[in-house]
Amino acid sequence: MGTSVVTLFLCGDVMLGRGIDQILPHPGDPELREDYVRDARSYVELAERAGGPIPAPVGPSWPWGEALGLLERAAPDVRILNLETAITSDGAFAAGKAVHYRMHPANVPALAVARPDVCVLANNHVLDFGRSGLAETLGALSGAGLRAAGAGRDATSAHAPAVIAVRHGVRVLVFAIGMSSSGIPPSWAATAERSGLAYVPEPTAAAAEALLRRLRRAKRPGDIAVVSVHWGSNWGYRVPEQQVRFAHALVDGGVDIVHGHSSHHPRPVELYHDRLILHGCGDFIDDYEGISGYERYRDDLRLAHLVSVAAGTGRVTAVRIVPLLARRMRLEPAPDKDRAWLRATLARISDGVDVTVEPTGGLTLTRAGGASAS
Repeated sequence: MGTSVVTLFLCGDVMLGRGIDQILPHPGDPELREDYVRDARSYVELAERAGGPIPAPVGPSWPWGEALGLLERAAPDVRILNLETAITSDGAFAAGKAVHYRMHPANVPALAVARPDVCVLANNHVLDFGRSGLAETLGALSGAGLRAAGAGRDATSAHAPAVIAVRHGVRVLVFAIGMSSSGIPPSWAATAERSGLAYVPEPTAAAAEALLRRLRRAKRPGDIAVVSVHWGSNWGYRVPEQQVRFAHALVDGGVDIVHGHSSHHPRPVELYHDRLILHGCGDFIDDYEGISGYERYRDDLRLAHLVSVAAGTGRVTAVRIVPLLARRMRLEPAPDKDRAWLRATLARISDGVDVTVEPTGGLTLTRAGGASAS
């Protein structure tokens, strides 16, 4: 087991609702209750204005584009994503939210086509249509044979890890939590009597220890433990010190990968005690093309993370990041100049790591000084 290597695919927010939902074969009600946009089809028009015509209705594989070929070639053992939309036809908009995301349940093939092993739900949009919308989301995922983590019918199920058996007795455990800093209302927390999310108000030492107690009860020798956490603001590269300490406490307590998301663009990456900490993966699929104001962060560039981990030790042996470009609500290969920009940006914002461009165009992450990730 000590020599067995497990490769995981990790990405940030996958939002197949709103405008994406409208170009799929079974668009839901396009009504929105945003300050400036009242029809989800407006986001399709913005994307077409920015990138060109979209041949709607598109097939389920369209939003993933090049990512599907990448996944086939890389053949990761486990695929983990943050599903940042409700899957519901419910019309009850959650009160107090400025933005609501939903995809029609009949469009679930657009998620299933990527064959995710775990859909993380502990985020600030999965209850956009209330607890009935959450129930429909959980039912749609279960009906499609897809695992969820981070939400459930009560606190026990919401906090329980998703467990993926890989091979030779190796398992990957995925714990998912969402924090207030990402915009999750406290009322969304699951309780003993109420459905909801695995909600953690703040990244405190006590919160880390509570999660680690659950991990110690579930983790067996040889298991790989991932904590997927939705936290932080949408924009900016600064990571609060409290979040850094929280991530380090998790690793010190037995977590092998910290999979952070919420920001619309990548945030710093760490190799801490030979474990990978992604403070923010950035968006992966969404309908944000044509929305202006934060162009300097290049949120049109999306990252597919391929992380290899030694099953016996939990140490990261390789980190490969493949840049993609969102255009026409579809993922394309990122041009050379964009890969170079991402390499320079990740290297600048991440302490203690080197980022190099591979001949194939991917980015390789190593400890500063050229040492391998292991």
